[in-house]
Amino acid sequence: MSLNTLNNNHALGQDESPEDQLGDSHLGNIMDNPLRPDAFVKSDDEKIQIIEEHFRHIMDALGLDLTDDSLRGTPKRVAKAFVKEMFAGLHPDRLPGMSTFDNKYKYGEMLVEKNIIVYSTCEHHFLPIVGRAHIAYISSGRVIGLSKMNRIVDYFAKRPQVQERMTKQIVRALQIALKTDDVACVIDAKHLCVNSRGIRDIDSSTVTAEYGGVFQTESVKREFLEFVGMDTPFGV
Repeated sequence: MSLNTLNNNHALGQDESPEDQLGDSHLGNIMDNPLRPDAFVKSDDEKIQIIEEHFRHIMDALGLDLTDDSLRGTPKRVAKAFVKEMFAGLHPDRLPGMSTFDNKYKYGEMLVEKNIIVYSTCEHHFLPIVGRAHIAYISSGRVIGLSKMNRIVDYFAKRPQVQERMTKQIVRALQIALKTDDVACVIDAKHLCVNSRGIRDIDSSTVTAEYGGVFQTESVKREFLEFVGMDTPFGV
């Protein structure tokens, strides 16, 4: 099932529970990244073994002495970090639980979770993306635990990514879980492919935004940006 199909189902107001909807969205969300159909055939251990072997060849091609005590274990360390940590979000089984609750307090204003740390990896150069995400939603009857928003950011960040895609994935997942279009996300991040290579501009950062539902209204968008300190041209 594609993410577009899931979004259409959400918009039509089908009556699956938020948990069921998000469960169905595993494949849709994951396949929004460019993956082969057989991406999950191999086990983690098999992937680690393959990556370790190939990274050993990379280090060898660079002329590094792999008998050195400091370097001997590097290929396996890199392989384990890729599979178990840095790119753990590629696997749909690792999508965090997104259970929601009745909005029994009848809170009808904007809820904002700001300054969520983002650690991701640029899919073009495999260099880090580091920054902060700011998320907001307005309840349509359901609320979600605050830490769940941090976890969903972390899940989509743990992939080879482009920031634009990641921003949209975070919003779509929360829209499905909360059964509302009224979700927004802004990410401000530094890309080391810009900061540490090429132009080597260490000060620039990239800002992306996705506004759903009422957040597309200028007044609501402005309120959100004021909450996260990005309501002026340079966020100051």
